[in-house]
Amino acid sequence: MSALETLRGEIEEISPVDEREASSIAATLDRLTWPVDPYDEELDDHHLTASSFVISSRGVILHRHRRLGIWVQPGGHVDRGETPEMAAVRETIEETGLPVRHLSPMRLFHVDVHPGPRGHTHYDLRYVLVAEPLDPAPEQGESPEVYWFSFEAAQQRCEPALVPALAKLGESFANFSVRD
Repeated sequence: MSALETLRGEIEEISPVDEREASSIAATLDRLTWPVDPYDEELDDHHLTASSFVISSRGVILHRHRRLGIWVQPGGHVDRGETPEMAAVRETIEETGLPVRHLSPMRLFHVDVHPGPRGHTHYDLRYVLVAEPLDPAPEQGESPEVYWFSFEAAQQRCEPALVPALAKLGESFANFSVRD
């Protein structure tokens, strides 16, 4: 089975939290049928990205996006030679400074399609990552505003379109500890 077929199966297993995610799932599955590399932002202005909901016993991480000024989860583009799972980890480490790992088994948790910069459309694959409850220390040049939030506080602070996903995350991991 190819990596894209595996990804398709993972996306199909997601129970959408709302109509927006249901529509995003359908659009992302359609995007995977296009003839060009779904990750390459230079080949097509519609491309897959990867992000993460980082959880620990302290709650969930949000950061204030440098350019957009909104509170969101860490994430970004999938570089050549990377899988979306690898990109989610790399972007999270860059933007939070936290050592993170995927849940076992790895979990694609949410999908969202939204406008990106320069007229691009991002098909964002959102994973759940685990971190020790350490203070964030983002890399130089990344947003310095990175904090742990309770799931309730994160829903109050975040970009409004993120609220349903964070509510689902909070329900799923309300009693999570890093030993899990």
